[in-house]
Amino acid sequence: MSDATTDEGLKEQVREHYAERAVAASQSQPCSCGCSRGPAQVEPQDELARGLYAVDETSELPSEAVLASLGCGNPTALADLRPGEVVLDLGSGGGIDVFLSARRVGPTGKAYGLDMTDEMLALARANQRKAGVDNVEFLRGEIESVPLPDASVDVIISNCVINLSTDKDRVLAEAFRVLRPGGRFAVSDVLFQGDMTCVPQSLLGDVEAWSGCIAGALEEQDYLARLRKAGFTDAAVEVTNVYEGAPENACCAPPELPDGVRLISGFVRATKPAA
Repeated sequence: MSDATTDEGLKEQVREHYAERAVAASQSQPCSCGCSRGPAQVEPQDELARGLYAVDETSELPSEAVLASLGCGNPTALADLRPGEVVLDLGSGGGIDVFLSARRVGPTGKAYGLDMTDEMLALARANQRKAGVDNVEFLRGEIESVPLPDASVDVIISNCVINLSTDKDRVLAEAFRVLRPGGRFAVSDVLFQGDMTCVPQSLLGDVEAWSGCIAGALEEQDYLARLRKAGFTDAAVEVTNVYEGAPENACCAPPELPDGVRLISGFVRATKPAA
């Protein structure tokens, strides 16, 4: 058994966590976000009620794709996808954002989904067969090493996944590499705002909190600085949700944070320079 305190151990912990979620969804058991609430505690319509996806977006998708939605936002609604574009979803899970992207880019475009969890890939491919979507391809791999050529996609999306990586600089460098000049980085992610020196190390070092979208989250300004270091321009964060109060008010909220620090969902935008 791997040591969960190492980067490889954390990655395996995350893999096991999402494998369990994939199996639950394939058995039509609802699950929510990446946190440790049991499947029976959250109904799938709760996700819709939180405003992540409109009913008309999900009504024609396989129910298993909706049940496996573990994200913190709806990047496809904010990414301004255009017909004919090629989209890559980092950490595609059951495929909901890939299918919605494929619908937006149309038959002349393509949507790739990348995931490291075999169970999620099997679920996503089964969902693709049920949906009868042709302009979609699911790839096995890690977001730190994308199995696509340089300058091969127009838009990178992701939904509450980059915070799970132990090497975020490598993730951002790979995103920059596979984007075409002028390409767009448009992801939903969980971030901290405020003085991170005040956050207890017991929380940031908690393995369960890492799998549950919290411990691996970057501070907002740190995230933007890393994007600029990777070569991106126009980096910005739009707050889409603030997690505060009792945990039942937000699936990823920790019990409490120091004054002046808050956990948010944000839509993170950046652009690869055209030249």
